[in-house]
Amino acid sequence: MSENLYEKKAKIFKALSNPVRLEIIDFLSQGEKCVCEIVDKLNYEQPRISKSLIKLKEAGLIKDRKDGANVYYSLKICCMSDFFGCLNKILADSSDNRI
Repeated sequence: MSENLYEKKAKIFKALSNPVRLEIIDFLSQGEKCVCEIVDKLNYEQPRISKSLIKLKEAGLIKDRKDGANVYYSLKICCMSDFFGCLNKILADSSDNRI
């Protein structure tokens, strides 16, 4: 049985439900990055970054490209930047601190 639309959506939200993965998506919104750049910028250990990248790729949010020994990641869909902008607006507008 194939995944239905809501299962696919839930898989995406599950991939985004981790702060490290959110940081990775935010960093990739600036453009394609090598794994080493992601590790350096986010200051997490490489295995944690790699596991997060796998989850994001499985959810269809990012893509990779190999160049020799390096692997580069980028957002698969550019609207992720818009989505993050929307989230930032929601957080900025919520002055009652209920979020």
